[in-house]
Amino acid sequence: MSLTLRVALIINPIAGMGGPLALKGTDGMAETALAHGGEPKAGKRVAMALEDHQAMWGQIDWFAAPGPMGGDLLSSLNVKWQSMNTPIHEPTQPQDTQALAMEAVGLGVDLLLFAGGDGTARDICAVVEDRVPVLGIPAGVKIHSGVFAVTPHAAGEVLKKLAMAGLVDVRLQDVRDIDEEAFRSNVVRARLFGEMRVPDEGIFIQHTKNGGVEDEDLVIEDIADDIIESMEDDRLYIIGSGKTTARIMEKMALPNTLLGIDLVKNHRVVASDVTEVALFDLIRGASPQLIISVIGGQGHILGRGNQQLSPRVIQAIGREHIQVIATKGKLVRLDGRPLILDTGDRALDQALSGYWDVLTGYHDHVMYPVATF
Repeated sequence: MSLTLRVALIINPIAGMGGPLALKGTDGMAETALAHGGEPKAGKRVAMALEDHQAMWGQIDWFAAPGPMGGDLLSSLNVKWQSMNTPIHEPTQPQDTQALAMEAVGLGVDLLLFAGGDGTARDICAVVEDRVPVLGIPAGVKIHSGVFAVTPHAAGEVLKKLAMAGLVDVRLQDVRDIDEEAFRSNVVRARLFGEMRVPDEGIFIQHTKNGGVEDEDLVIEDIADDIIESMEDDRLYIIGSGKTTARIMEKMALPNTLLGIDLVKNHRVVASDVTEVALFDLIRGASPQLIISVIGGQGHILGRGNQQLSPRVIQAIGREHIQVIATKGKLVRLDGRPLILDTGDRALDQALSGYWDVLTGYHDHVMYPVATF
């Protein structure tokens, strides 16, 4: 007897649109994002998860809503699917996600696969709790929860193993979300909203993000001193988000966008909290230097929390002009896992993979693996 995996797909079509626009999230900001040229990304992220694994499609019975919340994407990939009955609003609403999740539970699916961010995970958790395993394809601006794969391709790897009847542990993982209004004011207030069961396939599933902006470590002072000392006159520096890069700005007595991208030249801020479009325009022909830090607990360096650094921006900068900074303690806590690339362009991620120089103190560097999944 042949068994197939029953999977319900839910796509939040507005997820991630606010990232390139420096909106710090899309909850309640969909119209603003669209008005400023925001483009839907979640469907593309699902396609990235599935395209390399066509052999498994026949091992899965797919369920999805007609339209942008799943059916359109599966049809575009020539994947056979069964329509769910929940009516969908236009534009889509959080209650659509919840209603589809409830229908998926009623259908007795083996897995609820969803694409979105922490807000989507929170909506699903509110109605599903631990009744059915879930797996998130990261597509939002905020990805703090432990229910997501580290990249879309990694989600595909987990799904493939499940479809091929591989032994995959299932564990409870946290669902966390932050106050977006506070987030836009550089304040991180994360809350635990519940737990959901997630296929736990080692390096493919992210850890719950180490959040907060607490006490600074002395090593971060040393890293900041090294960066500031090495800055060249008349060169443009792109300062990424996070508390480690924030210390660089603080030591130069410059205003800083903790959760955004700032540009510095000759020890002066020339642009604050830039969008992807503005950033690309400002760096062309400028030979800039990018300073980015590591997300604690997860290891992401590009594509998570800094989506203004789009593939075209990264290519314009060049790998040789990207400096990763992190304390050795942060690297040790990754337990040997590589730093992660998830730019949305898999070919670029693969081209950038390898061993990178990471600044870990004053004139102190290590070589550390950087990869995609």
